[in-house]
Amino acid sequence: MLLDRIRDWLTAECVVFREVHHAPTRTSEESAAARGEPLRVGGKALLVKVDDTFRLFVLSADRRLDSGAIREHFSARKTRFATADELMALTGLLPGSVPPFGVPILPFPLFVDPSVFENDRVAFNAGSLTDSIVMGMVDFRRLAAPEVFRFSIAS
Repeated sequence: MLLDRIRDWLTAECVVFREVHHAPTRTSEESAAARGEPLRVGGKALLVKVDDTFRLFVLSADRRLDSGAIREHFSARKTRFATADELMALTGLLPGSVPPFGVPILPFPLFVDPSVFENDRVAFNAGSLTDSIVMGMVDFRRLAAPEVFRFSIAS
């Protein structure tokens, strides 16, 4: 189970985190309410196909993806979200349950928008629609080790 892998990894890395078990959530707003956190603290993880390569993008849950910024950054012709079937085949996850980590949790290059780092913590669904984790930003940045560039716009 992915939650167990994330929990074990965070524990092995001496990360202090809070787990929240909640009713199933389908939107970032529902997740924020279930966690008792502001929407902006949520780390929205989106699997996007950039030309022929799937990449994982994380932005603050109160923002929208700017696909033009992604195309420009990668000199790509096209981008699109992974379909629910592709997401399931590649990760075993449902939309809305993707955690904000690349390797060693998910096998994708990880890119994080600076909006995520405007908070002192990040909250995210941890492999299911009913389990979330809230952890400090310093630890998230250290463990995620993402490439950072701006690819979000205000909602």
